[in-house]
Amino acid sequence: MLRPAYRIVVGDKVVDTTVEAKASTAIELTVRLDLDTPADSVTLRQGQVGGLRAQPGDELSVDLGYADEDQQLFRVLTGSVVAVEPGLEVKRITGHSGGGKLLKTFVDKTFEDTTAGDIVRALASEAGIEVDTVEDGPPFPAYVVDGRRPIARHLRDLAYLAGFDTYVTADGKLVFEGFSGNRTVHKLKYGEHVLAAELQRVSPRAGTVQVWGDSPGSGGDESWAWLTKDFGPRHGTSGTTKPMLLIERPAVRTSKLAAAVAASAAETLTEQALRGRVRIQGRPQLFLGDLIRLEGFPDKAGVDELEGTYQVRGVRHQLTKAGGLITDVEFRSLQGVAP
Repeated sequence: MLRPAYRIVVGDKVVDTTVEAKASTAIELTVRLDLDTPADSVTLRQGQVGGLRAQPGDELSVDLGYADEDQQLFRVLTGSVVAVEPGLEVKRITGHSGGGKLLKTFVDKTFEDTTAGDIVRALASEAGIEVDTVEDGPPFPAYVVDGRRPIARHLRDLAYLAGFDTYVTADGKLVFEGFSGNRTVHKLKYGEHVLAAELQRVSPRAGTVQVWGDSPGSGGDESWAWLTKDFGPRHGTSGTTKPMLLIERPAVRTSKLAAAVAASAAETLTEQALRGRVRIQGRPQLFLGDLIRLEGFPDKAGVDELEGTYQVRGVRHQLTKAGGLITDVEFRSLQGVAP
């Protein structure tokens, strides 16, 4: 039988239950990862006797897995402590991933004749966070980063315009990339791995996407700063059915970029129309952006509709003394990938 284990490092203090099982003072350990949230989080509820001592600002890392000989621990989060809440019997420690730095950093900066990836690299440097994978994405004749919003918001805006995902890895490094087929696929079989599952199908909230920017757009590379009286031909459209989603972004200053943004936004709307959640025995090696393949669901009451390949959008690992290690996975469909 698998024995769940963890290693938590706070500052220079370590609790490693693979070395000494009795070292565990954790009542509940929860790690939440989400592609649509700037900062992932960890919450540790522990007894007061022999528990970790922590202060806001302490560096933090969490590894999860199993203590058996053929098993190993996997890093699931690297970050820092943001809150400590002591009580008479229980202490709660909360930490955020490196995405917390992106939420706390504000800059004023204007970029000219550069790509989305170059902007992301510069903003990551401002926040003091290393980069893992940053793709170039679309070019921008000009892009303004204002100090009214944190860097995290600007990264989300850039990812939306590029049709990319942006998140922080378990090692605390920034990712900014489009989806590709070169992803780890986790096969989850009914009756073997899956404890519970649900799927939701809804109509896309728009059948047509129109994108408008602030430029003449088609007068050459230097035309982005011009003014125009006729914006009619200078926008991007994807789809032909109602309702229509209107996107207005000043940074979209060329017709080509407007068309690309419209296409990626329409694709995202289609993917969001099919999403779900699955609960499995703890699998800490399952990361954001991975793929899951649901298999073996019986053909009764439509349960077999769950079968297919999906992108992992959110992960929650929860370790308790009573329930062991459980992983909840939130997923959504991928356009062009059979569900």
